[in-house]
Amino acid sequence: MQAYGFFLARHVCPAPKKETPLFSARLRCCVVSLVPILFIGGCASFPTSSVPRSLPLDPNSLNAGSALESAARQPAPWPSHQWWKAYGDPQLDRLVAEATAGTPPIRIAQARVAKAMALGGIARSSLYPAIQGDANLVRQQFSEDHFIPSPYAGNWAWDNVATLDFVYDLDLWGKNRSALAAALDSVQVATAEAQEVQLALETTVVRVYVQLALQCMLKDIAQTTLQQREAILHIIQQRFKAGLMTELDLRQAETPLPAARAEIERISASIELLRNQLSALTGKGPGDGERISRPVLSFDVPVQLPASLPADLLGRRPDVVAQRWRVEATGKGIDVAKARFYPNINLTAFAGWQSLGFAQFISPKSLIAGFGPAISLPVFEGGRLRSQLGAATADYNIAVESYNDTLIRALEQVADQVVTLRSLEKQRLQVNEATTLANRAYDIAFKSFRGGLTDYLNVLNAQHQTLLEAQRKALVAAHLLDAHAALMQALGGGVPVTSPAQGGTR
Repeated sequence: MQAYGFFLARHVCPAPKKETPLFSARLRCCVVSLVPILFIGGCASFPTSSVPRSLPLDPNSLNAGSALESAARQPAPWPSHQWWKAYGDPQLDRLVAEATAGTPPIRIAQARVAKAMALGGIARSSLYPAIQGDANLVRQQFSEDHFIPSPYAGNWAWDNVATLDFVYDLDLWGKNRSALAAALDSVQVATAEAQEVQLALETTVVRVYVQLALQCMLKDIAQTTLQQREAILHIIQQRFKAGLMTELDLRQAETPLPAARAEIERISASIELLRNQLSALTGKGPGDGERISRPVLSFDVPVQLPASLPADLLGRRPDVVAQRWRVEATGKGIDVAKARFYPNINLTAFAGWQSLGFAQFISPKSLIAGFGPAISLPVFEGGRLRSQLGAATADYNIAVESYNDTLIRALEQVADQVVTLRSLEKQRLQVNEATTLANRAYDIAFKSFRGGLTDYLNVLNAQHQTLLEAQRKALVAAHLLDAHAALMQALGGGVPVTSPAQGGTR
């Protein structure tokens, strides 16, 4: 980096000649120096490989598919801010509120936003003048063969300088303004990512809570099955005592009971683990999980989507918005890299005092002052500037393709959940019918067995089928609630996010 500049300083300027004013002479000298510098800077060229090759996708250009299009024919509003209230469980509302109130993930996201804002403040400071005070008080022995006059030459004395320095970057090529714009875009990135963290935390609490509800239902089914088997065993024991059944029948009826009790214990352990997980998500210890009671969830609405998909995902999905702002920020980074090819011109000035010894340090005679431009121009950098521009362009291409990939995956996730919900609604009708039929068959088999009209195996088979259908019904109900939570997350959770204008920025 070559640096050029000049100062008008009171303590270093020689006496002006009478025929040439001091300022005019120095001004002509400055102009003569600036002309070749600016000419060289104007000849700066950018490598053709630094041209961005990626373009952000237009959401409307993506084929939404029949699943989304059919769901949007009966349009519904976007999810509400507190979408989980549709489950109708006050305990769930409390857990979500506690999880998003001030847990470590939320505080980390908030700290990242604060850091991005602070970095934006640093970038903003480059647009304003900088004033700095400097003072050097040095005691030294001066040379006898230098410009230091007697009595200081060859002796020890104090060399004192105190100045107030002023520097202002003119930013003629917009480097600092582009850096500030990129920093402000990074604030938007951090803000969107904070909302993404909150949405992920809300969804995780809901889905874990749904799993807790499922385990409670499975425990009820296991306990009911155990009671049925104990009732069957009681009948067989009575008949065995009466000599109407063999010991083999008795042992066959006793065998399933330990396994049924072990299944209940396994489910109970799963319930405790899920309670511990919920307490951790809310930022509390395992002891608080013990106070979580059995979930009471209710949810029954048709699968409907907003008619404005997929375009409005750009303003609803925090991850999509964050990637879009990242594209904007990296685009400004290209402008910063390009501005480095041009001369950097600063206005500088200083004023203060300078003296040998303390006697005349702060006096009118010791006053010094100067001003002038400071110019730096990249003449030969060994390819550093071109490499920096290439890296900035690559960052932009990466950001654009990451945005495109996130947008495509977002639309895929919405479509997946719509397909899943529709299938589960149909499955729910079938498993409800199958459960009703299985219960009816078991009642018939049990009454026949109790009346001596059928054997134990028929009752056992009917009971096993009842157990399977009850488990399927519980699983479908839980999967339906879980898929709804996943759909709410795929739609962005109901909180609009500030997004930049759509379309390419390069």
